[in-house]
Amino acid sequence: MKQILEFWYEFASTYSYLSAMRIEELAEENQIIIAWKPFLLGPIFKEQGWGDSPFNIYPAKGRYMWKDMARQTQKRRIPFKKPTVFPRNGLLAARIALWGSEENWCSAFTKKVFQSNFAENQEIGDVESLTSILKSLKLNAEDIISQAHSQENKNLLKRQTEKAQKLGIFGAPSFIVKNELFWGDDRLEEAIAFLKG
Repeated sequence: MKQILEFWYEFASTYSYLSAMRIEELAEENQIIIAWKPFLLGPIFKEQGWGDSPFNIYPAKGRYMWKDMARQTQKRRIPFKKPTVFPRNGLLAARIALWGSEENWCSAFTKKVFQSNFAENQEIGDVESLTSILKSLKLNAEDIISQAHSQENKNLLKRQTEKAQKLGIFGAPSFIVKNELFWGDDRLEEAIAFLKG
């Protein structure tokens, strides 16, 4: 039986974009299964006393992050365009991804949302943009969005975010393997090695 790597990500997170674009290839190479875990960082940041992304609160940190993103995406040949709005509202996208987290389209949807945000500088928070992404995947966008808007699914995302807090997650991307937390795109390989070891 293949082992499971939990991938906790937030659509507004730059470094989650880096992980989302390479995690499937690494999982296939290492014969492991990815559990896609979209969640919201906003409530977690709020609990830490932050009303915004730390990359906006601390300008020096933000300047470094954008330079680092340019370097990392160039090195990995991943398209990147600094968004004119940061962080963008990923609430509906997270609800959709959570609704489809057990479906085979979740990974493709997740990557397309990240690309829309960080490669194409497009809005990811409105129904129209997400409908377009779902339709590009040949999915029934209206039905999926309706399910994502359901109170059941809204509650599910709230519980998912609460679970992230209980697991000690404080940023994204985060990886949970064997009850151990690994934080940051640069810890993805280490998380996989720990899982296999």
